[in-house]
Amino acid sequence: QVQLVESGGGVVQPGGSLRLSCAASGSIFGRRAMGWYRQVPGKQRELVATITSDGALIYADSVKGRFSCSRDNAKNTIYLQMNSLKPEDTAVYYCKLNIIGINDYWGQGTQVTVSS
Repeated sequence: QVQLVESGGGVVQPGGSLRLSCAASGSIFGRRAMGWYRQVPGKQRELVATITSDGALIYADSVKGRFSCSRDNAKNTIYLQMNSLKPEDTAVYYCKLNIIGINDYWGQGTQVTVSS
């Protein structure tokens, strides 16, 4: 059983910063990728940032230069540092763990609201 627990969401003013964390626990073996996605009501879930099994970083164009994704392999934890936040960044942010060839796992989501 694999569990993902996210934290760090909240309400922030435009231009502000937040840091999200996602800790994975359970039977985690083999090559894996971890990343962040977000979703707003009525729209599809979209990729924000991911770290591939080879350690490559991939960002959505909309967050490049503002968001930074990092991973602590020893703790099976992934982080998303979000700077210069905009109202359009408002969404529920989800953590995803992809164990290559095995399965995908999702966190419960954490709300990020950017509003003045």
